[in-house]
Amino acid sequence: MTTDAQLGVAVAQFAPGRDAVENLDRIRGLAQLAVQRGAQLVVFPEYSSYFSTPMDASYSRNAQPLTGRFVTGLIELAARLKVTLVAGFVEQMPQGQKFSNTLVAVDGTGILATYRKLHLYDAFGERESDWVVPGELTPPEIFQVGGIRVGMQTCYDIRFPEVTRVLVDAGADLVLVPAEWVRGPLKENHWRTLVTSRAIENTIYVAAADHAPPIGVGNSLIVGPMGVHMVEIGEATDVAVAWISTQRLADVRAKNPALKLRRFKVEPIG
Repeated sequence: MTTDAQLGVAVAQFAPGRDAVENLDRIRGLAQLAVQRGAQLVVFPEYSSYFSTPMDASYSRNAQPLTGRFVTGLIELAARLKVTLVAGFVEQMPQGQKFSNTLVAVDGTGILATYRKLHLYDAFGERESDWVVPGELTPPEIFQVGGIRVGMQTCYDIRFPEVTRVLVDAGADLVLVPAEWVRGPLKENHWRTLVTSRAIENTIYVAAADHAPPIGVGNSLIVGPMGVHMVEIGEATDVAVAWISTQRLADVRAKNPALKLRRFKVEPIG
């Protein structure tokens, strides 16, 4: 009989602004609340270190390296709370005024994994690629927390099912989706549908953390491998915690062995 690994996972929803120090201070408060509620892994939104709209040259001026104050602050916070933290930040790049839209996973020992956004948000009237360097097509960095294998992707990536499938093929039981899902006609419906679909079609858990309104749609949520919304936040700045289980994954995959029955694989196109 296999041992059931269980993990308390929190999505933390807030609206980051232009002040990196204030953003990190808000992360500290939300992480503390999440741990009090039982979380061992806390997921924060995309652009948690700095956010301004419309996107402009101020992002590059506020970009930081992986060794900068934002990531260092996350590591110090993770050490103090004995928790794993994941957040999006504006990473400094050598390409002139451009930067990387990067996710970082840390615990008290340092950086566990990074992810640089693959699909840039050149849609719905936006042009993220004017400012952001797309991530390279490298093997995914899967890390473990409490016996759960975790992968990461960012916001617009959720519209491309192959991104999640590659993470699952690399062993992920749980996929984290930090986002800044911009409001607009039907956008909230897209968000909930896409996050739920990625969980169902891959028989995995998905934890998606968005910005609180007025720019983001909010609705941060954690979805189980049968598509059940385990927890969800509306429009408030808050955290929500769900417990995920490897035994539940095994039970669902025994009923619905879709991953074993598929006849196609994912390959990069460039």
